Amino acid sequence: MQVTSQQTEKLLTGIQKFQLFAFSMMLTHLKELYTKDPSPTTLEKCTSEINTFLGKYQAIMGADFAVIEKL
Repeated sequence: MQVTSQQTEKLLTGIQKFQLFAFSMMLTHLKELYTKDPSPTTLEKCTSEINTFLGKYQAIMGADFAVIEKL
């Protein structure tokens, strides 16, 4: 389960609903960071953080990852 930089940018600039509350909270935090500094470096940091989260919680992220794959 990995997201691309392009998917991350869509996650950070779009409006999606996810089942896992912790994932939604993390995205809210990352959106704030990306809004303050929309540089490629920040985008890569956000992508890495999302991928780390997905790797750690992939067993419970199935439905939410299905939403991400459609981006």
